[in-house]
Amino acid sequence: MSSWLKRKLTQFEQFAIDVIFGRRDDMAANVFAGFLLALSWLFSGIVQTRLWLYRKRILHDQPLGCLVVVVGNLTVGGTGKTPVVETFARALRDRGRKVAILSRGYKSKAPPAWKKAWYWITHTSEPPPRIVSDGQKVLLDSEVAGDEPFMLARNLPGVVVLVDKNRVKAGAYAIKRFGCDTLILDDGFQYLPLKGRLNLLLVDKTNPFGNGHLLPRGILREPVKHLKRASYVFLTKSNGERDHELEELIRTHNPGAEIIECAHRPQFLQRHGVPERRPLEDLQGRRVGTFSGIAVPESFEKFVRDLGGKIEFNRRFLDHYRFGYDDFVNIFSEALEKRVDYIVTTEKDAVRIPEDLPCPVPIYYLRLQIDIIRGASDFDEAVSRICFPTSGSRSPFAAAVDN
Repeated sequence: MSSWLKRKLTQFEQFAIDVIFGRRDDMAANVFAGFLLALSWLFSGIVQTRLWLYRKRILHDQPLGCLVVVVGNLTVGGTGKTPVVETFARALRDRGRKVAILSRGYKSKAPPAWKKAWYWITHTSEPPPRIVSDGQKVLLDSEVAGDEPFMLARNLPGVVVLVDKNRVKAGAYAIKRFGCDTLILDDGFQYLPLKGRLNLLLVDKTNPFGNGHLLPRGILREPVKHLKRASYVFLTKSNGERDHELEELIRTHNPGAEIIECAHRPQFLQRHGVPERRPLEDLQGRRVGTFSGIAVPESFEKFVRDLGGKIEFNRRFLDHYRFGYDDFVNIFSEALEKRVDYIVTTEKDAVRIPEDLPCPVPIYYLRLQIDIIRGASDFDEAVSRICFPTSGSRSPFAAAVDN
């Protein structure tokens, strides 16, 4: 693909995303929005037909005989799912569970066609899932594993991380090869072939359901009424204030689900390529540059500003954008021109920075943690209540865990 065509496709993709997220309001955007709305009606029919087929047992899910915890959302991107998955997996691991995280490896680099063909010629079975971490060490980089699986593997020693589009196969492999007794299905709310005993649904309080439309006109993967399939609802990115209207909407569709409210809190600044950390207070009054390639960059940029950083320049890339050296040449050039103290990015973006990148200006990423605001005193208690219910305080979902 020529660089010109690649640039044009990137520009069109950015235009489409801006229309979907309501960042543009001009004639071209409105015309394109009408076209996307027609496609979203078609998509809605496909989604609801698929769910009906599973509900009527025409299509069958496949239980694997162990605890399966599904973590997902109704929308595309932006709910802060990865830190929740990480915290949940760590808490389960610390309680003696043998945990595996199953991911589809969104935008990971697939094996070359010749390697796939050779495998099919020389084997009678399907290829095994990609092992990002065997629980002892990280075996793949972010390009092959995908950003989130690599980040989870790096931060979770003792937890197996597997990547495969067929997560039934990946789950069976985790049980047989590694002896796992707990599977966390990352971004799995729409993955119906593997039956989850617990469905944890994340809802971003800052933008719960976008404009209310399904893809591709909006950000919904399925209708809001499907909140009813959740066992627990996690309200993420909370500022501490109750949103009674949102809670009432959730209760309307799912009266029995427990609502747990949490916030993403920055912990520290970690320097790329160097074992150096800075306290968050170091951002106060600093001249910084920022860049990110995530679904909702506004929340990251707000973190930097709220911590006192003075953003002198900011670059936004598409979600999961694979940075090239030319991108960093431009970023460093602007950083030197603006005379910033350092550059700040997200942890998810940091995994896509080449390890050998020479940095004339230091790059740091914000490390986040999850704090429970309401519904439990802390995340540890939330995990206990969800996955280790006591006989004296059984939830409606305790029987699912016990079976």
